[in-house]
Amino acid sequence: MVSKFATRASSCRSRSPVGHHAAGGKKITPRSSPSPIKAAIARSVRSCRRRLTKFFSHIAILGGVSSSPQNHGFLRLGSTPTKPLLHPTPMATPAAEAPAELPPPSFPEKKTVFLDLDETLVHSRTDPPPDRYDFTVHPSIDGRVVPFYVLKRPGADELLRAAAGDFEVVVFTAGLREYASLVLDRLDPAGNLIAHRLYRDSCREMEGKLVKDLARVGRALDRAVLVDDNPNAYVLQPENALRVTPFSDDLCDRELSKVIKFFEVAALFEDMRDAVAYYRSELGDHKPKPVCLLP
Repeated sequence: MVSKFATRASSCRSRSPVGHHAAGGKKITPRSSPSPIKAAIARSVRSCRRRLTKFFSHIAILGGVSSSPQNHGFLRLGSTPTKPLLHPTPMATPAAEAPAELPPPSFPEKKTVFLDLDETLVHSRTDPPPDRYDFTVHPSIDGRVVPFYVLKRPGADELLRAAAGDFEVVVFTAGLREYASLVLDRLDPAGNLIAHRLYRDSCREMEGKLVKDLARVGRALDRAVLVDDNPNAYVLQPENALRVTPFSDDLCDRELSKVIKFFEVAALFEDMRDAVAYYRSELGDHKPKPVCLLP
C-alpha cells in the first residue's frame, strides 16, 4: 500500500512542467513561465489531488468491509436490513358461505330438528352382550366385523313420529357411518321419518372434540334446533340446543317425552332459539320427574 502511494505521488511530481525544456532548448523556470504554463500547473495539481483523494477513499472503504458491522464502511456498502413482512392470517370462511352439506329442504315451510343418536335415541355396546337390547347390527370397521347390541330409549319411536309430522328430521351423529347407518335403518325401516343423515365426517374437530356446527349444514339458525346429550356437540350454537340427559339402560327414562312437549311449544314460535329459551325457563328441569314402577 505504501509503495503504491509513493509511485503515484512521484508520478504526479514528474508530470509538473517545472524542470522541462521549452522548444528552443532553454530551461523554463516557474518565475519566468507565461500564464498558460501556470494554468497547466494548476490543472496538474488538481488532477493529483483528485487521484490521491480517490486512492485514499478506496482504501478506507475496503478496510470498512472487513471490519465489524458497526464500522462506517460496512454501513455504507451494506443494505439496510428490513423487517420481514408478516403474512396476514387468512380469514375464516364465513359460515354462511361454507358449502352446505344438506340439499334444500323438500318442504321449506318446515323447521328442522337435528337429533343426536347415541345416548339420545339409543344406547349401544359391543361384546359381551348386555342383559337387555332391542336389536343387533354388525358393521365392518377397519376390516373387522363388530357386533353392536342396541337398546332403544323409551319413547324413541314416538319421538320420531311426532317430529316427522311437523318438522324436517335430520339425524346428526358423531358415530361412524358404517355403524350408525345400520342403526338408523332399524329405527326408520320405511325411510319416511328421517329426511337426512349426517355422520362423524360432517362434524368439526375442535381441540380434540367433535362439534356439530349447525351453521355449516345448510339450514338457517332461526329455523333449527339440535337435541343432544353432549354439551361439546353444540358449543358453537348453545342457543339452538335442547339438552337431554344421557341414556344408558334406564327403562324408566322419560326424557324424550319432554322433547315431544317441546315440539308442541316450538310450533308457536317463529324463531326456534326463542322456543329453546322459553322451554328452558318454563318447561325444563323444573317439573318433578314421574315415578316409574316396573312390573
